[in-house]
Amino acid sequence: MLAANQGHYNGFLAAGLIWGLYLGEAGFQIKVFFLLCVAIAGLYGAATVGRKILYIQTVPAAVALVALALSQ
Repeated sequence: MLAANQGHYNGFLAAGLIWGLYLGEAGFQIKVFFLLCVAIAGLYGAATVGRKILYIQTVPAAVALVALALSQ
Protein backbone atom coordinates (compact mmCIF):
# COMPACT_ATOMS: atom_id res chain seq x y z
CA MET A 1 0.00 0.00 0.00
CA LEU A 2 2.81 2.40 0.88
CA ALA A 3 4.60 1.67 -2.41
CA ALA A 4 1.43 2.40 -4.36
CA ASN A 5 1.04 5.71 -2.52
CA GLN A 6 4.64 6.67 -3.26
CA GLY A 7 4.17 5.72 -6.90
CA HIS A 8 1.15 7.99 -7.24
CA TYR A 9 2.96 10.80 -5.43
CA ASN A 10 5.96 10.53 -7.74
CA GLY A 11 3.70 10.31 -10.78
CA PHE A 12 1.88 13.51 -9.86
CA LEU A 13 5.14 15.36 -9.23
CA ALA A 14 6.54 14.18 -12.54
CA ALA A 15 3.33 15.21 -14.33
CA GLY A 16 3.56 18.68 -12.78
CA LEU A 17 7.16 19.14 -13.82
CA ILE A 18 6.45 17.90 -17.34
CA TRP A 19 3.50 20.30 -17.51
CA GLY A 20 5.80 23.16 -16.48
CA LEU A 21 8.34 22.16 -19.12
CA TYR A 22 5.62 21.93 -21.75
CA LEU A 23 4.54 25.51 -20.99
CA GLY A 24 8.10 26.81 -21.38
CA GLU A 25 8.61 30.31 -19.99
CA ALA A 26 4.96 30.52 -18.93
CA GLY A 27 5.44 27.44 -16.74
CA PHE A 28 8.11 28.99 -14.51
CA GLN A 29 5.89 29.22 -11.42
CA ILE A 30 4.57 25.70 -11.96
CA LYS A 31 8.11 24.34 -12.12
CA VAL A 32 9.07 26.24 -8.96
CA PHE A 33 6.00 24.94 -7.12
CA PHE A 34 6.59 21.30 -8.00
CA LEU A 35 10.35 21.49 -7.30
CA LEU A 36 9.54 23.00 -3.90
CA CYS A 37 7.13 20.11 -3.30
CA VAL A 38 9.92 17.64 -4.07
CA ALA A 39 12.36 19.48 -1.79
CA ILE A 40 9.92 19.73 1.11
CA ALA A 41 8.99 16.06 0.78
CA GLY A 42 12.70 15.26 0.85
CA LEU A 43 13.19 17.28 4.02
CA TYR A 44 10.28 15.49 5.64
CA GLY A 45 11.62 12.12 4.53
CA ALA A 46 15.07 12.95 5.85
CA ALA A 47 13.60 13.92 9.22
CA THR A 48 11.30 10.93 9.55
CA VAL A 49 12.93 8.08 7.61
CA GLY A 50 16.63 8.66 7.04
CA ARG A 51 19.20 11.28 6.23
CA LYS A 52 20.06 9.59 2.93
CA ILE A 53 16.80 10.96 1.47
CA LEU A 54 18.16 14.47 1.92
CA TYR A 55 20.92 13.76 -0.60
CA ILE A 56 18.80 11.71 -2.97
CA GLN A 57 15.74 13.97 -3.16
CA THR A 58 16.25 17.39 -1.56
CA VAL A 59 19.69 18.29 -2.93
CA PRO A 60 18.78 17.59 -6.59
CA ALA A 61 15.54 19.58 -6.20
CA ALA A 62 17.46 22.49 -4.66
CA VAL A 63 20.04 22.38 -7.47
CA ALA A 64 17.22 22.36 -10.04
CA LEU A 65 15.61 25.36 -8.33
CA VAL A 66 18.90 27.29 -8.47
CA ALA A 67 19.38 26.36 -12.13
CA LEU A 68 15.81 27.41 -12.88
CA ALA A 69 16.31 30.74 -11.12
CA LEU A 70 19.56 31.36 -13.02
CA SER A 71 17.86 30.60 -16.32
CA GLN A 72 15.51 33.57 -15.91
